[in-house]
Amino acid sequence: MKHSPVVISLEGRVDSGNASKVENQIQTKMMGKDDIPVEIDAQKLEYISSAGLRVLLRLKQKHPDLSITGVNSTVYEILEMTGFTEMMHVEKAYRMVSVDGCEEIGRGANGTIYRIDQDTVVKVYNNADSLAEIQHEREMAKLALILGIPTAISYDVVKVGNSYGSVFELLNARSFTKILIDEPEKLDWCVDEFVHLLKKIHSTVVPKGKLRDIKETVLYWVSTMESCLPSEAAEKLESLVQAVPYDNHLLHGDYHTKNIELQNDEVLLIDMDTLAVGNPVFELASVYNSLIGFSEWDHEHIRRFQGYDFETAKTFWAKTLTAYLETDDEAALRNAEEKIRIVSYTRLLSRSIRHREYETETGKLECRLWKSELLQLLEKVDTLLF
Repeated sequence: MKHSPVVISLEGRVDSGNASKVENQIQTKMMGKDDIPVEIDAQKLEYISSAGLRVLLRLKQKHPDLSITGVNSTVYEILEMTGFTEMMHVEKAYRMVSVDGCEEIGRGANGTIYRIDQDTVVKVYNNADSLAEIQHEREMAKLALILGIPTAISYDVVKVGNSYGSVFELLNARSFTKILIDEPEKLDWCVDEFVHLLKKIHSTVVPKGKLRDIKETVLYWVSTMESCLPSEAAEKLESLVQAVPYDNHLLHGDYHTKNIELQNDEVLLIDMDTLAVGNPVFELASVYNSLIGFSEWDHEHIRRFQGYDFETAKTFWAKTLTAYLETDDEAALRNAEEKIRIVSYTRLLSRSIRHREYETETGKLECRLWKSELLQLLEKVDTLLF
């Protein structure tokens, strides 16, 4: 039978002056309870010295399931520096933040970004148990910054309702979505900066093993939706993806106008949890979906997601592809877009199947459109490379 942990509260300072007394109090409370896990409640603990840490080490020897909760930033830094966060479960105390009434400035697969004041934003994660995701994204953002990609780094983790959030400093920043809505005359400027940053990302070489290969993700999409295609088409789709060679250049993975911020005169990339490496065709498919694919059946989808209309999205996509490929040759643009759309529809169909969206009336109509377009493209496209 699994026992609930014995909770021991520590207060104030635990140092050489009182460590022995604290240890005696703990031993008294734990007498006859050697097989029961222990939880140290550190909400009121202000400081712990090496003498106090030795008390915890001796306690852990008898109670391997020892955990420490409610740890303030000062104590957490001590525990992290001395390796305690790797030896046992240590749970930080997080300040509470409300996003009620806050402006939504970004939305991705894993969370939503809100502006909480003039200087700061918070990304609230969809998953209530998201601390590992937050740590992953912070590591990805640091890697991107080291590689020369302008991005915001999270400086705090907070509790938001039943979930967690990462706090970033984005002083007076505006997303490209906001600029396109408020100043539509700046569309060409937005396209130029959007493409300039995208090409900088795609020209960045990532040390091997640092990031996932997005091709494996695309092959997963293929595996989840190939049953809805004729066998010949499914086999060709898989072979097209398999034929794309490994590429160690950086991809953002969720590149759209809400994830590009203008802070003063600097363009920043945010929402870094989807970083990967791979061929640009996979990234461009994501861009296409954010502007066209998701809204191809229901044109109001783009207004709900981004706030601007479908015509603006179509214009932005056409200008983006032209600028990215550095050509206005219609045949070359059409050829590239057909390859991009194959990946786009693969992702859309896979997503609909995985989230059971095809069971709704709108979902059925969307899937019918995407499947029809995909099958036509598979008949004439023999490579995803361009």
